[in-house]
Amino acid sequence: MPTRSGWLSPDSQSREDTRLISLGALTPTSAVQVRSGILPGSSTGLYRINGFTLTGTTGTMSGTVSPGRAIVQSTDTRGAYPIALTEFENVTFADGDALYGRIDLLVLRIYDDVYDGSGRTEAVVEVVQGTPAATPAIPATPDLAVPLYQVAVPKNTSAGTGGIAWTTALTGVRTATVAIGGILPVTTDSTNGSYPGQYRDLNGQLQRWNGTAWADYPALPTWQNWTPVWTTSTGSATPSFGNASLSCRYVKFGTTVHLNFQIVFGSTTSFGTSPTISDGWRFSLPVAAAATRMSIGFAEMSANTANNRVMARLYPTTTGAFELVTASGQPTAVALANTGGVDSLTPWTWASGHTIFGSATYEAAA
Repeated sequence: MPTRSGWLSPDSQSREDTRLISLGALTPTSAVQVRSGILPGSSTGLYRINGFTLTGTTGTMSGTVSPGRAIVQSTDTRGAYPIALTEFENVTFADGDALYGRIDLLVLRIYDDVYDGSGRTEAVVEVVQGTPAATPAIPATPDLAVPLYQVAVPKNTSAGTGGIAWTTALTGVRTATVAIGGILPVTTDSTNGSYPGQYRDLNGQLQRWNGTAWADYPALPTWQNWTPVWTTSTGSATPSFGNASLSCRYVKFGTTVHLNFQIVFGSTTSFGTSPTISDGWRFSLPVAAAATRMSIGFAEMSANTANNRVMARLYPTTTGAFELVTASGQPTAVALANTGGVDSLTPWTWASGHTIFGSATYEAAA
């Protein structure tokens, strides 16, 4: 009967019923299956996975496996097997081969005689011994088993020769499983997600499964190009960039905007027709500001020589644009032609090759 129910039948509840029904709230991998793995957590909160930790005994071929809980998923009809190791368990690895090293695999395995004819019905921590070879291969994980560790056993290794070098021999391959909706802690896991909106913690980076791939979450903002609109405060003597060289970039983190810009005026740049010192330059912001401010940043203006340089304050006169206000004199102490708001005649008469380089940070409207 494909439809299973728990604690409902007046006659009996099979082992399959129990395995299928009670674990439906774990990480799904299909409509009826769940993800095999170790339940995460440690008493100190220091480790992603603490259950089924292998600790070797120095100078020996033996170690202990710590208590933990796990799930081993079988087929759709057989369901998932919950496992609990409540006490430390000893494991022993065979001595090394005389000629070659090998790699053993420590697994958590289910034997179910009803299905596998093994004559056993139990969960065990088991060593799958690898084949000695010049280039040893990792043995295959048995059916209904969860790999815990790969253990390198060099040739001639035994208790008499100092035992397994535990600090370098172990490669952890445990994977975690959590309740549905829980954040899955992983380190090198390359398994696809189970449903859009699933989250995992990959070595401290939160990721979200979008249906086709894991993506960092929240999506990290990236720098973007922006071309400011160049106008004047009066609407007269409107300039244009022409063949000016522009490199203007910004990034938005929440409601914080960072921007930088480099403008090198060119031979076809127009500084407006019959400009006056009242026609203050105005450059549009890449993102609307929350409010006007006296200053959001600074810029260096240059008349194409090392000495003809002046600092300017970026002053957002509206929430959509900023103007430049001279904020220093020249290094040579030579008086400027004009001071105050920057325009086509301030701080000097602008020409091809002159530059403005600046940066700013401000609060966005949204």
